[in-house]
Amino acid sequence: MVDKKIEKVEKQEEVKEQSNEEDNQSSKKEKDNKKEEKPKEEKKAKKERIGVLHIYTTFNNTIINLTDLAGTSVAKFSGGGSTKQDRLKANPTIAMFIAQKIAEEAKDNGFTGFYVKIRAGTGQANPGPGAHAAIKSLTRAGFKILNIMDNTRTARGGPKKKGGRRGRRV
Repeated sequence: MVDKKIEKVEKQEEVKEQSNEEDNQSSKKEKDNKKEEKPKEEKKAKKERIGVLHIYTTFNNTIINLTDLAGTSVAKFSGGGSTKQDRLKANPTIAMFIAQKIAEEAKDNGFTGFYVKIRAGTGQANPGPGAHAAIKSLTRAGFKILNIMDNTRTARGGPKKKGGRRGRRV
C-alpha cells in the first residue's frame, strides 16, 4: 500500500513538472512576443510639425515670416535686419542669411516641414531674387518643402491710369 501511495505522489509530481514546463514555455513565448512588440512601439516616428512660410520678395527687399498652420506668427526676419546697405536687402546672399535665421527658429520650435507662399510686389511679373535662394537654403538645412505657391497680387482693371487717352506727354 505504501508503494501505491508513493507511486501516486510520484505521478502527481510528474504532472506538476509537466505543467510547470508548459507554463515556462508559454511564458517564454509571451516574453518573445513582447520583445517583438516593443521595437514596433519604439519605431514611432517623431511628430512632424508643419509651418507656413510667407516669403515676400521685391527688387528692393526680402521679408520672410514663419507661422504655424493656425496663422500665429513664430518668427519674422527681413533684409534690413541682416544688412545696413539698402542696395543689398534684396540680394540672394542676404536672403540665405535670413533663411538661416528662420531655420534656427523653426528647429527651436520643432518644425520639420513648410508650405511656402511666395509673394512679389503687386503687378510684378515674377518675385525678386531672394525667393529661390531662401527656399534652397531651407532645404539644405533639412526641412521638407511640401508645397510652393505663388500669391502675387495682380491688378484686374482698377482705377484709370494717369495721362489721358494719348498717354503722358514727356
